Amino acid sequence: MSLFTIITWMMFGGLFPISFFWLRRAWRIGIKKDYSYVALKRGTPPENPQRFVIYSLGINLISGLVLVTVILLIITIGLKYDSWTAIAGTTIWMKFFAEFILSRHAHAKRKS
Repeated sequence: MSLFTIITWMMFGGLFPISFFWLRRAWRIGIKKDYSYVALKRGTPPENPQRFVIYSLGINLISGLVLVTVILLIITIGLKYDSWTAIAGTTIWMKFFAEFILSRHAHAKRKS
């Protein structure tokens, strides 16, 4: 087995836990109403997390579903390496950026 094949399988295997954690977080926010996962900054939610629930839920749900779709496309139709790594990589980075922006916005000090 070549090093490229091993790295490819490791990246593919990594999609499973990532999508699981993101979908679990969406489940906890949306269904269980656990707002301790909303817009975290240094591990703490904002003062009023209910304002940002829909955004955090959307970010986690969409990102998780995109990765699950990629996994299913790889398994069912044999999606090409260049395509699935581009989709998965872009999804992962955009999720991190969106969560970062949301957390900074939610924790911003408001002028009164």
